Amino acid sequence: MKKPIVTIIVAAYNQEKFIGRCIRSLLAQNFPRDDFEIIVVEDGSIDKTAYALGLFSGDITIIKNKKNKGLPASLNLALKKTRSDFFVRVDSDDFVSRNFLLHIHAFISYNDQMDAVACDYNLVDDTEKVIERKDCTKDPIACGVMFRKNQIIAIGGYDENFLIHEERDLRYRFLKHHLIYRLEMPLYRYRRHENNMTNNKEAMDFHMNALKSKHGTKNL
Repeated sequence: MKKPIVTIIVAAYNQEKFIGRCIRSLLAQNFPRDDFEIIVVEDGSIDKTAYALGLFSGDITIIKNKKNKGLPASLNLALKKTRSDFFVRVDSDDFVSRNFLLHIHAFISYNDQMDAVACDYNLVDDTEKVIERKDCTKDPIACGVMFRKNQIIAIGGYDENFLIHEERDLRYRFLKHHLIYRLEMPLYRYRRHENNMTNNKEAMDFHMNALKSKHGTKNL
């Protein structure tokens, strides 16, 4: 089996409404299909997410958690299965433009000195109407960032204690040793809806306090 150049990682929990749109956008990439793999972790969903993923079983690799393990643990499971040297994370309720992989991979592969690259993104609503374009350096998100796998493994992967803000913890540790460069193209679509985890203020505050305890208030 040919080794892929890039791996797309998706962790899905109770996303029956959006996961199909997400996967279809990944399969429609203007990038040689043999050159990328898609690994989806079905994290013990209690809705029809598993059924929806099954419709794509011939095109993606599915890891099924018998019980909900949480986002960072699911991402680490996917990382262990990754066969490529580069990976990029896409959230299960988001989607990407057709040229997402083409441009973001070209940008990092032609610049060996770059550790990681993030693309700008469009904030969209439930109907996929664009609300606002976002600068990925001013308003960073967890997804749409292509990393070199060995560098993420070297810093310990995702901290499984952070069920929320896992990306802030990862980014803080990564930036101690590396840089994330900006690709000024809005190739990612970040969906805003009522079930976004960021709407849970109590959980957000709890994990933010944990972040401050781990890294110090001045560093966040």
